[in-house]
Amino acid sequence: MMKSTRRGFLKGATAFGAFNIVPAGVLWGAEAPSNQLTRALIGFGGIAYSENHLAFKGSRLVGLCDPDELHVANGLAAAEKQGWGKVKAYRNFIELLADPGVDIVHICTPPHWHGCMSVMAARAGKDIWCEKPMTRTVGEGKRVMEYVKAKGRMFRLNTWFRFKDPFYGFGKEVKYVRKVVENGVLGNGPVRCVFGAGQGFCWKFHHSGRVNLPVEECPKTFDWDMWLGPAPWKPYSKHRTHGTFRGYWDYDGGGIGDMSQHYLDPLQYLLCKDETSPVKIEYKGPKQHPEVVGRFDRITYTYDDGTVIILDGDESLKGEPFITGSNGVTIWPVRQANGTIGSWTNPGANKDKMFGMKDADGKDLDAMKIVTDLPDPAPQQTDFIDSVRMRRRFCLNEETGFRSCTLANLAIAAERLGRGFEFDPVALKAKDDPAADRFLYQSMREPWLEEFNKA
Repeated sequence: MMKSTRRGFLKGATAFGAFNIVPAGVLWGAEAPSNQLTRALIGFGGIAYSENHLAFKGSRLVGLCDPDELHVANGLAAAEKQGWGKVKAYRNFIELLADPGVDIVHICTPPHWHGCMSVMAARAGKDIWCEKPMTRTVGEGKRVMEYVKAKGRMFRLNTWFRFKDPFYGFGKEVKYVRKVVENGVLGNGPVRCVFGAGQGFCWKFHHSGRVNLPVEECPKTFDWDMWLGPAPWKPYSKHRTHGTFRGYWDYDGGGIGDMSQHYLDPLQYLLCKDETSPVKIEYKGPKQHPEVVGRFDRITYTYDDGTVIILDGDESLKGEPFITGSNGVTIWPVRQANGTIGSWTNPGANKDKMFGMKDADGKDLDAMKIVTDLPDPAPQQTDFIDSVRMRRRFCLNEETGFRSCTLANLAIAAERLGRGFEFDPVALKAKDDPAADRFLYQSMREPWLEEFNKA
């Protein structure tokens, strides 16, 4: 892949924003090859190999790009092995977005690129399949949410537990838990939720960076400046990139950045909180390094109605239920005979069983019978290709995804502050707390800030 400076390739693609982008499906009509929509992958690290990206068969893969030439070479070989033939290697993502033969872009980059690339893809007339977390800050998420909606693009965030597969350790899809919540089985007041190892949720504290990294020589096959993109410039060090980038605040948020949308998006759905955010965030844990992600002991969210979500990092709440209702009824993960439960490594464990329920006195309830007798939640739009063809919004879109990503970004802001703060879920700002807002609304390096803010 050819090297290029940020301004050089932007200058070379000045017509990009002026193109009249015609989706390939429209251009080719009903007789399109395989009658499929086309897609290309931006970023070809480990996640790109998954069944939701490289191996996804619902649309036709036509190209890919990555600032690492070795990743590009591996991607081209993997695409041919998967049966896609010889797909195109774009010099950079600007060239990819300017190609009218691409309908959908899969953003498989580190999170510091997600916001800027989503906005630029929407401007180019592309529909977007974005890796989690949706964005690295609340400000980026707000911009993506508003811009994607204004441009009429279809957006999917790549986490799926709100609409398919058994939730971590609970045997069944989250829609069954939602049936319990929305039909008042847990009472009509606020609930208390605990997420930690004792409930089957690993916070991956091994995702931590290294302090005082050595300056290393960048490989000639790697465009470090492009990889950094909108993130602050730093001298090259291998540990900042690829599989270990999650340990640095500039690019992600450690275990919370990696896992919280898998965990908290389905929770947001089952608690019927898709249209709001917490009003208070509390933090307990060690002081964080300004560049390197560390661990936390406890992060607590409180909603306006009194609902509480606790991220249990030090496992002090290991014996507590997943959800406690206002009437004392509780929901528990399924435990195997040896006492273990399904986890992030095996979310489908006990998939033939129903989660546990107890009454206020601790007596076991027949969860299967309770759930079976309740009406189902409203149906969700769960086929993204159908969303693109029929222009029907996907269930995990730029708005629902923004709210669940906001949970992650509020936690990260509290970690970095070393304290809690209050939040306005309508204005999407910290309440009288400029220090908190500096973490919720961060700037970008040029020229990407200009690209991000263009009309």
